[in-house]
Amino acid sequence: MSASFLNAFLFVGFPYLMLGLAVAVSILRFTFRPFSYSSLSSQFLENEQLFWGANLWHWGILWVLGGHLVGFLMPRTLLWWNAQPVRLFILETTGLVMAMLALFGVLALLLRRATNARVKAVTSRMDIALLALLLLQVGTGIYTALRYPWGSSWYAASAVPYLRSILAFAPRAELITSLPWGPKLHIAAGFLMIGMIPFTRLVHFLVVPLWYLWRKPQLVVWNFRSGTRG
Repeated sequence: MSASFLNAFLFVGFPYLMLGLAVAVSILRFTFRPFSYSSLSSQFLENEQLFWGANLWHWGILWVLGGHLVGFLMPRTLLWWNAQPVRLFILETTGLVMAMLALFGVLALLLRRATNARVKAVTSRMDIALLALLLLQVGTGIYTALRYPWGSSWYAASAVPYLRSILAFAPRAELITSLPWGPKLHIAAGFLMIGMIPFTRLVHFLVVPLWYLWRKPQLVVWNFRSGTRG
């Protein structure tokens, strides 16, 4: 298999395959198995390890994903910010710390699934595959940040135009095919993660009840008559 063919598959064909799979299976799952749109929490089986693992993971990954989203929406602003070495250092240090929190969180969740007998009994192969892929994704991101300190600028200058070209159905794989294997693996694993979402418990984030944030407060009225018991 030639390098050009592999690059074409990983960064042109594979992204569309994963995006199409994610959309199609998510719709089918919601249509035929709507009640499976759940995180399938195992909190009632074990809570202490879950508390630390889930909190570290969510706090870390939400900051990291938020930074990626801001860079995607405003790449020029990100490059302007990075023009000052002090600001670049602050940004990359903050991102690295958040990524480390996410790494410790996913390791704690993986250890919990592997060592706690009660949780292990309800753990599926897909649960382990999901955690392993999350570990790969966070690990390659941290490797890129440590190995190539220009990561955020590279993201704005190369990855963002590439990702936008994918969404515009005019892929420009040449923007990233010359990059080192670390960033390329991070991108490919990201698309694999998107394709896996509808097959895992991670699908629950698609139906997060955000409307609760602006719903009017509900008034609860007790209907209790003195001297009666239910």
